[in-house]
Amino acid sequence: MHDESNACRSTASGSSEVGAQLAAWLEELDLAQHLGEAGLPTFERDSDGVARWRDPATGLPMSADQIQALDRMLHQDGDDPAHAVPLALVQLRRQARVRTALLATASHSYASLAEIRGASENATRFDVHKAAERRALLVVPHDGGTLVPAFQLDAAGELRAELGPVLEPLLASTMDAWQVWAWLTQPAGLLGGAVPHEAARDSEEAAIVRHAAVRLAERAAR
Repeated sequence: MHDESNACRSTASGSSEVGAQLAAWLEELDLAQHLGEAGLPTFERDSDGVARWRDPATGLPMSADQIQALDRMLHQDGDDPAHAVPLALVQLRRQARVRTALLATASHSYASLAEIRGASENATRFDVHKAAERRALLVVPHDGGTLVPAFQLDAAGELRAELGPVLEPLLASTMDAWQVWAWLTQPAGLLGGAVPHEAARDSEEAAIVRHAAVRLAERAAR
């Protein structure tokens, strides 16, 4: 009985030590908040600041073996485990930051777009769905609703004519709507740092933007 008690304390100590180090490492990298999104175990700090890890499948506290296995997995990228960075979490962090930046820019709901168009909300919803099906409008799902990014619209709330040929290959590709939104509104390497939707306003640059969109769509399919 005495040996069993010592073994339990040893296991708990090992779990606490590895779990504490792992939690601190992820917090230092600003990755802790993305664990759940990646389908990985998450932790919460108790009133004493101790990291308490939980198994996402059961919701139960994780054992020392489970925490050690998670630690090994997250340190497996790179040649030096001591300085490894969990790339999947880094990518999720970047995506979250990009989405936050995109959400800070102008976009429309069905109601606000209907107001600009001078149409009913139901008619606008129907038109938006049909345009999206034709790959003639970028529509982004968010929090159970739908956003129509404003950059692609003219003053009347219709798709800018020069963006139609740019959107079509992107929306036909394996890229998701957030990736398309990000590429069109941020400096693009394929365009020497120009912002695609802005460059497309120039008739001399529009063909180059269309070509870059096709190349990006082809690259995404590989």
